[in-house]
Amino acid sequence: MTINTTQFPERESMEFDVVIVGAGPAGLSAAIRLKQLNSELSVVVLEKGAEVGAHILSGAIVDPIGIDRLLPDWRKEEGHPFKTEVKDDQFLLLGPAGSIRLPNFLMPPLMNNHGNYIVSLGLVCRWLATKAEELGVEIYPGFAATEVLYNDEGAVIGVATGDMGIEKNGEPGPNYTRGMELLGKYVLIGEGVRGSLAKQLIAKFDLQKDREPQKFGIGIKELWQVKPENQKQGLVQHSFGWPLGMKTGGGSFLYHLEDNLVAVGFVVHLNYKNPYLYPFEEFQRFKTHPAIRGTFEGGKRLTYGARAITEGGYQSVPKLTFPGGALIGCSAGFVNVPRIKGSHNAVLSGILAAEKLVDALSAGRANDEVIEIENGWRDSAIGQDLKQVRNVKPLWSKLGTAAGVALGGLDMWTNTLFGFSFFGTLKHGKTDALSLEPAAKHKPIAYPRPDGVLTFDRLSSVFLSNTNHEENEPVHLKVNDMALQKSSEHDIYAGPSTRYCPAGVYEWVEKDGGQVFVINAQNCVHCKTCDIKDPNQNINWVPPQGGEGPVYPNM
Repeated sequence: MTINTTQFPERESMEFDVVIVGAGPAGLSAAIRLKQLNSELSVVVLEKGAEVGAHILSGAIVDPIGIDRLLPDWRKEEGHPFKTEVKDDQFLLLGPAGSIRLPNFLMPPLMNNHGNYIVSLGLVCRWLATKAEELGVEIYPGFAATEVLYNDEGAVIGVATGDMGIEKNGEPGPNYTRGMELLGKYVLIGEGVRGSLAKQLIAKFDLQKDREPQKFGIGIKELWQVKPENQKQGLVQHSFGWPLGMKTGGGSFLYHLEDNLVAVGFVVHLNYKNPYLYPFEEFQRFKTHPAIRGTFEGGKRLTYGARAITEGGYQSVPKLTFPGGALIGCSAGFVNVPRIKGSHNAVLSGILAAEKLVDALSAGRANDEVIEIENGWRDSAIGQDLKQVRNVKPLWSKLGTAAGVALGGLDMWTNTLFGFSFFGTLKHGKTDALSLEPAAKHKPIAYPRPDGVLTFDRLSSVFLSNTNHEENEPVHLKVNDMALQKSSEHDIYAGPSTRYCPAGVYEWVEKDGGQVFVINAQNCVHCKTCDIKDPNQNINWVPPQGGEGPVYPNM
């Protein structure tokens, strides 16, 4: 449905020096650094979640390199969220009934997690938000930026927040409130993975030109409170292999935090071929492995969530800058895939962008392209971090788990020790959408029923994510061509949306002798997997009303 906004009143506007979209690690770090360098600057951060951190989901192990640079004295303060330093690092190869621990000495140095912290990234963002507000940054949670604003020359001059109180028929309801225009001399886009505004800007300014396609994974996470005897605070355990086998990329993590809390997560690379693959069920099955299940015996699952992850790395990062602004953090795709870390690079990208914007503003510039951001990142710590792992993902994709991981490890060693790769810089090739194969080439996968103790169904899981959407608003998951969805997604690919979605949003149901595509938008946890994996790119995720979606307390 297209909503005709010409009937609505004019939007009010506010002006700032810098407008930042997204209160994640990148956006908040940029805001802090801007004010550190020039306290007179007016800086605003928009956050679509109901509160800062509400939509933040990550493993997470944080390499403190970014925080050290942004807030050098943070360790001396009370109240910071970094309570658990990594004490033990384990890497497991799982088979159907057993596991092999890989010796740590075989791992390239960059895979060593000692000196890093196991933490809730949501709590980190809440902590950074207090630092930003102390410096005078304005933070507006519950406001989803839905539109990019341009001047007559085509440069970005700000963003507009979405209207509130629109009903399903596209008409203003009794609680209707017009969105606001936030105008800035520069705009930073830090929406996270597959952000709706970043997607528009990449297309409008052809920012992906001469880059490889961006690649993604789906990360699914639970937080458990375990029995004290099963808690090993500071233990980090990564694994790959079963249940995915050796042809489908992915892996898992167990992170032992403080207070008998264990974060468990599972990542499936979204370039998988089999439309019958069910990432959520693979995650549930993973927890039943003999090397894993003991951790959770007698424990209680507290929270659940899911989020797409950028995996393209060095060769897939789009051009960062455009007239009037730049992409930062996961909007740019700065995740280091083998390390399963991106927050350190997100913080560093926010710092880099802020420093270059301050120079531009000091020179009297506004709404032009600050190309210095684009020119600087590859020679920075971000570029150095991503360049040495650039071939791990394509090797894994082309050769499978066994050979791909082995050669990827060798490539990381040669990059770390000698600064070169035998492979040069490999290409990714297809998008994740084009990687899916017709159902006729594959067989359905039989997954065990959940036991409600260790394994669960999707709907009870979504309940733990505190997800909420207004039922009478327009659906925020836009299907461009419903006939194509039936003829292709259903008839050729056997409805993979009913499986790749970790929240049970999509269903094919029989009605009047035919199959109808049902969208349960209220369940959406904003992971963006549908926007990425639909084989026809026929589903477009856009933000619902501000403040809606999951509310993760400590993910």
